[in-house]
Amino acid sequence: MGTHVIEEANQCLLCKKPRCSKGCPVSTPIPQMMKLFLGGEMMEAGRLLFENNPLSVICSLICPHEKFCEGHCVLSAKKKPVAISTIEQYISSYFLTRQTLQTETKKGARVAIIGSGPAGLTVAIIMALKGHPVTIFEAAEGTGGVLRYGIPEYRLPKRILDDLDNLLERLKVKVRPNMLIGPVITLDDLKRDGYQSIFIGTGVWKPRPLRIPGESLGHVHYAIHYLKNPDVYRLGRRVAIIGAGNVAMDVARTALRKGAQEVTIIYRRGEAEMPATPFEADYAKVEGVQFAFQTNPTAITDEGIMVIPMIREVDTEGHIAYHAEATAPTLFPADAVIIAASQTPQANIVATATGLEVAKGGLVITDECGRTTIEGVFASGDVVTGAKTVVEAVAFSKRAAAAMEAYMAQG
Repeated sequence: MGTHVIEEANQCLLCKKPRCSKGCPVSTPIPQMMKLFLGGEMMEAGRLLFENNPLSVICSLICPHEKFCEGHCVLSAKKKPVAISTIEQYISSYFLTRQTLQTETKKGARVAIIGSGPAGLTVAIIMALKGHPVTIFEAAEGTGGVLRYGIPEYRLPKRILDDLDNLLERLKVKVRPNMLIGPVITLDDLKRDGYQSIFIGTGVWKPRPLRIPGESLGHVHYAIHYLKNPDVYRLGRRVAIIGAGNVAMDVARTALRKGAQEVTIIYRRGEAEMPATPFEADYAKVEGVQFAFQTNPTAITDEGIMVIPMIREVDTEGHIAYHAEATAPTLFPADAVIIAASQTPQANIVATATGLEVAKGGLVITDECGRTTIEGVFASGDVVTGAKTVVEAVAFSKRAAAAMEAYMAQG
């Protein structure tokens, strides 16, 4: 492992105008990281990464690197790009287990973080390092949000999240698990109790239903629920997944690992229109996942899914459209059906917060720095943008944390 990482680092050209950093949503200082690492300053390289991105250890594992840093590497035009993610993971993991981070002088401004997914963790760590007393309110038993309950173990080992829990403890961040803000404690309660700044990072945990007949049958499940704890589901031999995003790929690959013999992703458009990244789709194919493109579900039965073929048309301007073939639906046999058709935010906070404006679909409305329509309340991550990558949530959350700090500094 070490030799491989060093060899990869030695491939880096240390560009003066690094396209890799520019292609990263958080502008990871990759040439500086490489110089420190190759110069034997591992902890300084890790500190550089952490200060730029508190979730570097996670992003280095699950980012679509082929789209961001590695996809912009100058070497990718002629040969393989530098394995930046592998080097970053090596350094970040080492740093997280050995770091001795120091917080700034303790400040009196109390901060509430609602939700401990990527956005909440980022803001909590930044605020704690700046000396603010921080309390995380988490609806689930453990911290991490989608990192713990939405990403399979084979992609993101839970021990890394446990390491981040240890970091939160060292930073004296208080965590209230099993605490859903809205029904019992409201935003007004938090303000009453002296939280000068409140951050909402609750993600998108409400499945988007298809609204087709049969969706309430006993063998039908939603992807976001399945990924929380796959072991409690008995899917049978044949599994059909409706949807073709990255979540669908995670579900498909997990189902195979949990004993399913045949797993098929059903998608009403063509392969070129799949929302999943090519990298994730390729892994699914290699592992044996089947794909039924241009196949539109119309109903779910006890035996499987009723589907109709879709016809692809391209007009003179290159616009692509699909319409159902004029034929009777046929049965696609399945023992279990999992719907992976995106998610929306829960309405727990919105229902009890006067003045918190949301867009269509329930996403919280903010400015570019995460300020909501309630003074002193900020938000970022998927609850604002819809489902995005972890690194994009970190980038937005860094801006929100800066805005929170500026707001509290004004008293």
